[in-house]
Amino acid sequence: MKPTRPFTRRLALVAATAASAVVLAACGGNNSGSHSAHPSPSASASSPGGASAPAGAHNAADVAFAKGMIPHHRQAVEMAGLAAGRASSSQVKALAAKIKQAQDPEIKTMSGWLTAWGEQVPEEMPGMDHSAHSGMPGMMSTKEMGALEKKSGKDFDNAFMEMMVGHHRGAVEMAGTEKKKGAYGPAKTLADAVIKAQKAEIVQMNKLLGNNG
Repeated sequence: MKPTRPFTRRLALVAATAASAVVLAACGGNNSGSHSAHPSPSASASSPGGASAPAGAHNAADVAFAKGMIPHHRQAVEMAGLAAGRASSSQVKALAAKIKQAQDPEIKTMSGWLTAWGEQVPEEMPGMDHSAHSGMPGMMSTKEMGALEKKSGKDFDNAFMEMMVGHHRGAVEMAGTEKKKGAYGPAKTLADAVIKAQKAEIVQMNKLLGNNG
């Protein structure tokens, strides 16, 4: 019996060591598993919110505003582009440059909204053709745009300002609808900016034309 005791003790020690190793490994496995089972709050919470926010922040009025104002702005930019080589008044040229500088970025902004909302951005019409949007407030017909293109000097100045006053009034009307019916904060802010800027330009152009209204 004596020869077997050292062997039995060694066997018990090996078994105890192995058991400890198993326990330690199990503890380590639980710790690492807890990290993978519980991702950070930002990872689990941000994805659903980020995906739904752009779609849920706007309504049909916002879409209509962007889809209408983009071609409306494009026509104003085209009219302003004619002034550089045709206008005789430095004030008209400066006003045209200001209109283009303001409205080009707004076109890009509204196009970005429509893309984010999964809506189609209005296609650009070739040349001076805006017949697809002729029913929009303040929009000039293809015939009127063609006539403006043929003018120069003081005739151009007067025609440009008369047309732009009507065009601006249409934009103010559209922006007013957005302020009343829209839900998307940035669109309502842009609408407010359009109203303020274009009302001021209407006053300026009427003064240059010698009108009171």
